[in-house]
Amino acid sequence: MKLKTSLVATFALALSLPAFAQKAVEAPGGKFVKEAEQMFRTSFRADNPKYWMTRLEQDDTMKTCLQYRDNPPRPIGQKLERQNAATIRYPVDGKLIGDWKEGEKLAAVGTGGHIGFIQPDPAGRVRGGNCYACHELAKKEVAYGTIGPSLHHFGKIRGNAEEIVKYAYDKIYNSNAFTACTNMPRFGLHSWLTPEQITHIVAFLVDPESPVNKD
Repeated sequence: MKLKTSLVATFALALSLPAFAQKAVEAPGGKFVKEAEQMFRTSFRADNPKYWMTRLEQDDTMKTCLQYRDNPPRPIGQKLERQNAATIRYPVDGKLIGDWKEGEKLAAVGTGGHIGFIQPDPAGRVRGGNCYACHELAKKEVAYGTIGPSLHHFGKIRGNAEEIVKYAYDKIYNSNAFTACTNMPRFGLHSWLTPEQITHIVAFLVDPESPVNKD
């Protein structure tokens, strides 16, 4: 789970300027980019683990999406989607549906990945999917985001055929395989969640006994 650093940095700089000066801040690639990038990078704690700080580096997908402001020409977008689809890996046992109860826990957990000004994560802290930040899932959870579509009754509506299960797994593992510049994190690609953990979230979505599929 990496950050679109230059874009975030440019927005941060824009917000720090008075209203009359904000018009001078150009799009990524403009004259303020280097200064904003340096300001952004030096804002992180010096004692953060080095491997965590690699999350600030952009891969080809991020660089391309930034270049085209998340709207690349279709041939370029298709190329990115193919590249991301090639990164998807599956559990060794081949099973894509895990335990929905474990998936329910992962969907609700928002901890993990703390870097920057705050105290880094202690060893052993669970990384969650934080799915409710963007989606409606189980009806009992009333605090959910709307950046992504509602997933309530996902399995009830779509079923749990092999194609649906694979789609759900692939989407969670690397969402850019479907939409080149989507906002959804690539949980599997960046090892945020393991393949096994992803199967649990898939089960949370498709299992008939999951609260996602109950009224």
